[in-house]
Amino acid sequence: MIFEIAHIAVKPGMESAFEQGVAEAAPLFQRAKGCHGLSLQRGIEEPTHYRLVVRWETVEDHTVHFRNSEDFQSWRALVGHCFESAPRVEHVATVLQPF
Repeated sequence: MIFEIAHIAVKPGMESAFEQGVAEAAPLFQRAKGCHGLSLQRGIEEPTHYRLVVRWETVEDHTVHFRNSEDFQSWRALVGHCFESAPRVEHVATVLQPF
């Protein structure tokens, strides 16, 4: 299991529209090959900054299968107009979880 972490800055005043767009897009992720769920976190100190965390079976499920799908285009259509700048995306794997 890997985690995609997308660091997303949205335009001031677009927070509600972005959150609604992510909620509408959830089924697009849910039906994607290898997707095991997502969560959205909003910054406390910087409320226009978000972290979208998506659990994927493999990196390729995200970077190849999802990104090359029509559902990815639909995702971007729902939220892309809210972006202040291009999201910064990284993939991580859990190496320690003591609790």
